[in-house]
Amino acid sequence: MLTERLVPRLIAIALISSMPLISGAQTTINGSIQHDGLQRDYILYVPAIYSPGTPVPLVFNLHGYTSDNLAQLFYGEFRPIADTANFIMAVPNGTIDGQGNRFWNAFGGGTVDDLGFITALIDSISAEYSINADRVYSTGMSNGGYMSYELACFRSERFAAIASVTGTMALARLAQCNATHPTPVMQIHGTADPVVNYNGSPGVSAIEPLVAHWVQFNNCDPTPAFTAVPNVNTTDGCTAEHYVYNGGDAGSTVEFYKIIGGGHTWPGSAFTVGVTNQDFSASKEIWRFFRQYTLGGLTGIAVIPSTEAFSIAPNPSSDAFLLRFEDAQPRRITISNATGQLVSEQRSTDNVLELRVPQPGIYFVSVVGRTSTSTQRAVRL
Repeated sequence: MLTERLVPRLIAIALISSMPLISGAQTTINGSIQHDGLQRDYILYVPAIYSPGTPVPLVFNLHGYTSDNLAQLFYGEFRPIADTANFIMAVPNGTIDGQGNRFWNAFGGGTVDDLGFITALIDSISAEYSINADRVYSTGMSNGGYMSYELACFRSERFAAIASVTGTMALARLAQCNATHPTPVMQIHGTADPVVNYNGSPGVSAIEPLVAHWVQFNNCDPTPAFTAVPNVNTTDGCTAEHYVYNGGDAGSTVEFYKIIGGGHTWPGSAFTVGVTNQDFSASKEIWRFFRQYTLGGLTGIAVIPSTEAFSIAPNPSSDAFLLRFEDAQPRRITISNATGQLVSEQRSTDNVLELRVPQPGIYFVSVVGRTSTSTQRAVRL
């Protein structure tokens, strides 16, 4: 991956040019924990304004494939933001794959338990520092973006919101996603990304369907508020558009920055390897997004609340689903898959209806009655 391979080469320059930003009052720790028989390394950045006993947010910042945590510390720069916003930042390392590159196990295969490692790291950091458990977030570049989605899907009880820069999800993992509460998501992606294709690739979700999945999962308004980001830098070779999907359950939103002509890069970064948008700072926007949300305000919702009362059972199911309604009346029932594509549509006046879907995955069952509409999630095993 072009960007991740070149960014570490810039670290020597970054270490020299950025040293004035790091004073003696701020703490940068190189730490490690043992997990699942492996030594797992991380960098922890604690701002000078942190005061023991006062709980603060914890932000994970995850590197891309072939990169490492030191490169990500400088490439996806959050330290000046942490210095004023008062959050602690964890920048962990992935493990080494068979090709000698660092990676996150975000595709469902392999034997490395990165989900367990990051969960254990939260606990380890929380034992040493005053962490607000309701305000833990994850973001990352490329493979780190994939991993942030993994955390949203399979460790949702620990994360209030996530953001992905140039990452996406494997379709198999998207189908298995088991987030247990509305999950605010920010996606930042270039339309000319040569590494993680904007339009998807075999087994990998395209970006717009991925955004649509989270919009639907959170029950957001499917019509976004649109803003053309001011083109303040006319020499960066790209422009940006901002889409905000409001009105989700428990106040959740989905935000999408579409970089027209942008490459596999972190907007606003000082390291412009490839077409890098300089009209906004991804790091500043990610923190602006994160700071709105707490986990305590997003838990306890397993399905989207409904105004048209109906139940789905069994759910999950390995065969058919039975929909049961309180009364018999005309209704239109649609089933959409995890990427928002319509799978089937039918009309019924019965108070019990059997539904079948052809393949395993996550589906959204929407029911339109005389005066109300509701949606629930169904999992086909």
